[in-house]
Formats: sequence, structure tokens, C-alpha cells
Amino acid sequence: MAGVATSTARAALTFAAALAVTLVPAGSAHAATAYCESLTDASNQEWMSGLPDDTGLAALSVPGTHDTLSLHGGDITQTQEDHGDSAETLTAQLDAGIRAIDIRVRKVDNEFTVHHGTFYQHANFADVLAKAGDFLAAHPGETVLLRLKAECTGEVGSCTDESSDLSTAEIVDRYQQNDPNGHYLYNPASDGTPTLGAARGKIVLTALQEAQGGLVGGYGLEQFNDDNWGDYVQDEYEVPTVGDIEQKWNHVREHWDKTNSADPAEMFLNFTSGSSLGADPKDVACGASGARGVNDHALEHLGGNDVPRTGVVLMDFPGSDLINEVISRNGA
Repeated sequence: MAGVATSTARAALTFAAALAVTLVPAGSAHAATAYCESLTDASNQEWMSGLPDDTGLAALSVPGTHDTLSLHGGDITQTQEDHGDSAETLTAQLDAGIRAIDIRVRKVDNEFTVHHGTFYQHANFADVLAKAGDFLAAHPGETVLLRLKAECTGEVGSCTDESSDLSTAEIVDRYQQNDPNGHYLYNPASDGTPTLGAARGKIVLTALQEAQGGLVGGYGLEQFNDDNWGDYVQDEYEVPTVGDIEQKWNHVREHWDKTNSADPAEMFLNFTSGSSLGADPKDVACGASGARGVNDHALEHLGGNDVPRTGVVLMDFPGSDLINEVISRNGA
């Protein structure tokens, strides 16, 4: 499919990236740049609507967010710009052009609350369905890809489920059947990866995972299973120090190379995110102590190299130009 922006547009984006701050002096605060923390400078409410119905979802270049609603718990936990609780932040992301979301949930009274580790993120799965549903009702030519993962292992540093006797899959079924916005949920299961035409106006469940990462059979894309998840997904999330950001970036770049040498009917997920006690998510994404962030590397690389398909890119604190650059790979 057509997916390469004009050379003029690419040159402009590359020039914009060059003007952005690429080094963050030691001890300085993070500032919004073309690649980081400028989400609302992007406006892409209907970028999918002009694409052909027969376009496979896997062939698209899709900007997304990692731990989409993680706003609370401090620097080590926050992964996204805060645009409001109860999934108001999701609305801002969707308006900017984000079309892949990563939701982590705790089971409470057979419902899902949104968590990152021990921290409740002041949003519930019902809020996610409501805000995504409102967006899709207003923009029916779009779709939202959902990776849904149980968060609570009960271990130190994690949360513990409470008063729930239903399985993760059973709770998903209950939302689909009983929530006012549950009809937006689309589980492709054995249908294969859908076309954009089949997915328009829907929240497509790409993967349903238990707290230890195991995939739930019969939910999400049939392409993914426990044996091949690592073949299609790059999620090297441990970045011990800011000095290791470069290595994380290398994982991202290598996965893009892999994506572009693969069958366009296969979906690839690429997490640009990473963290540790020695490097919080914003450090890794935006840069710190003289080290460039992954988002900076990514914007420069996309602006100056032949990357016709990015696959699904799940980012922390994405900037407007980075979002636009991913979307630019898709031709109308």
C-alpha cells in the first residue's frame, strides 16, 4: 500500500526534528519538544477515514501509548501527559491521532479498575469504553486497537485482585454484554486480522493477557500466542540507567527493520518505553543528564530513513511530530 510521505514533507519533518532539543542538560527539567510531551499539538481525529476499507490493520503504521492511563504514583510510574482522570487523557490521545492503547487492569468486584503496579490510576475500564466509544461515535471511520492486560500478581510492588471470582476473560465478556459501551468491543478471535473496513467504529482487542503475561486463548488476534509473542513484540522494558537508553533505542530500531522485512499481513508491536529505579519513564522517553531519549532518536530516524511501515508503536510521552511522523507512513 502507499505509505511513504513526499520528500518535501519528510525534509520539513527532519528539519523540525533538528531544531528540537536533542540533549537535556544535567539537572534540567523536561520541556515539551517535537518528540516529547507535546501531544495536544497534534490533531489527527480522522486520519484513518480516507484509507481504503480493504487495508489490513497489520499493514498500518499506528501510533500508540504504553500504559495509556498511567498518570499517578510519581515519576517512576507516570508514563503519559496528564489530561485528566476518568480516561479524559484517552480523549486527548485519540484526538492527537493515537490509535493503539495499552490498558492494565485490576479485578475488583468482578470489574476492572485501571492500575499501574500498586497505584490506582483514577479510571476504570468502563471509562475507557465510554471515552473510546464517544470518540468512535463522532469519528466512525476510525478504529482503536486495544492490548488489555491483567496487572495484579499479588507480589511485592504489584497489586492484588479483590472480591472477584470471575476469570479475566469472563469479565471481558460481561463488559461486552452488559456495559452501555460494550458493543464497541470487537474480539476478532479466529477471524484472523481484520481489515480496516471491518474494524471501523470498533475497539479491536488485539491481545488479552493474564498478570504474568500469558495470552488468553480465543481472545485477540489469532496471530499471537505464547510461543510466538516475542517474535512479533519488542518490549525490552528494563533500562537500568540513563546510560542504557541507547541500547533500548537499538531494540526499537532493530524491530522496525524486522517489521519491514516481514509479511505485511502480520502485526508487529514495538514498545519504545522503558524504565527502572535508575531511569524513570520520562527520562527514557525524553532524555536526561545529557542522554538523548528514545523518542528523540525515533523521530530523527523516521525523518531520515526508509521505514515504510512502523507497525504499532507504543510510546511514553509522545510528541506531536513523532505522532505525525508515524501516521505519515499511511497513504490515503
